[in-house]
Parts: sequence; structure tokens; C-alpha cells
Amino acid sequence: MKFGVVVFPGSNCDADCYNAIADIPGAQVRYVWHKDRDISDLDCVVLPGGFSYGDYLRTGAIAALSPVMESVADFAKRGGLVLGICNGFQILLEAGLLPGAMRRNSTLTFICKDVYVKVERADTPFTSLYRQGQVIKMPIAHSDGNYYADQKTLDALETTGRVVFRYCDTEGLATAEHCPNGAMNNIAGIINESGNVLGLMPHPERCSEGVLGSGEDGRMLLMSCIHHLNRGR
Repeated sequence: MKFGVVVFPGSNCDADCYNAIADIPGAQVRYVWHKDRDISDLDCVVLPGGFSYGDYLRTGAIAALSPVMESVADFAKRGGLVLGICNGFQILLEAGLLPGAMRRNSTLTFICKDVYVKVERADTPFTSLYRQGQVIKMPIAHSDGNYYADQKTLDALETTGRVVFRYCDTEGLATAEHCPNGAMNNIAGIINESGNVLGLMPHPERCSEGVLGSGEDGRMLLMSCIHHLNRGR
């Protein structure tokens, strides 16, 4: 299985993603520069976290216009797996590959801490090794993670089961008290209609090696991708 980690000017989690993927047996990974267009050798594209183009205009707005994103959009239309983490999620929103937008955190501050999220769907290519309803711990680090969508879009996400991760407490209760950024419906991650494009604000690559003291809850997401791709071969 071959992954590609896209590098934009201002990306700062690209090496973390690369190393987390490379550490998984059977996975190959390469960097993809934001001006590259050929991603035909890849099975999964990862848009990492960071501050692409300095987050000027809006988070992810300029990166969404990078040459590589045309290829990513075509790749997604053909059924390729696309994973957007933090800034990568913001880029997917700005590129129209996922619905909604990100606003400034309700606290108006940068938040960097571990949070609990509930796995709402365990039947996606990204979550098949989790259990539905499982509560996992992952770190967040963002200023603009306050997910917003109009009511029609929000209702569609909920009724079609496209909310994959939701902020919650240790028991899985999703309350405003346990939503760190004010995101509507405690949304931490969503998937597209076809189920092959996922965006989430927490960082699975930062909790994929137990030796680092952050647990391995995020590793299961990357392993799920590989499991899905292996089944398709």
C-alpha cells in the first residue's frame, strides 16, 4: 500500500504523518509537493496539519487552489482514499471535497491538548478496526476547529451517518462542556457521501506510538486504511 503525504508551504505535521505511516508493516509512503500533479502511484493521499500558506485569507483557502489539489479531487472521484488531518481537514472543506467550514474556536484561543472522541462509524475505510461507540483519546492543536454548516447540511450529515468522530467525555457523552472548540453537534470528523474522503481535527499521527506516551489510538485509523486497501486487492 502506498501513501502520499502532501507538503504545502507551512505544513508542519508532514514528517509526523510520514513517520507514523512508515512505521506500519506493509505500508510505503512518499512526500508529494504541493505543485506536483502526478499521484497515480498512490492508494491513499494524506493532507497533514500545519499552517499552509500561513493560513492567510482563511485556513486552507490558498492551499485548496494548489495544483496538487486538482489531482486530489480527481483521485477522490475515482474512489481513492483521502485523509485530511487538522489543516488538511480545513483544506478539504475549502476545496469542496467535504461540506461546511471552520470558524475560530469559541474560546478565541489556540487549543493544544488531548481530547476524547467517540467513533460514530466503524464501517468506513478509516475506522474499520475500531468499535462503533468506542471512545478514543487523540490530541488537538488548532485555532480554527469550530466546525460550522448550515442546518440543512448539518441535518444531512446526521441523517446519512456522515459524522465519523464526535467530541465527548470519557463515557462517550457528547455535551457542550466536552466540545473544546464550539463545533456544531460536537463534530470532530466527517466523511463524504462516497465514504472515501475523511476530514478530522484531532491528530491520529501524534498518538500512533506508545513509546511517546500518547497512546496508540490514532494508529488504528492508519491501520484501518491499510486493512481496507488490502481487502480491495
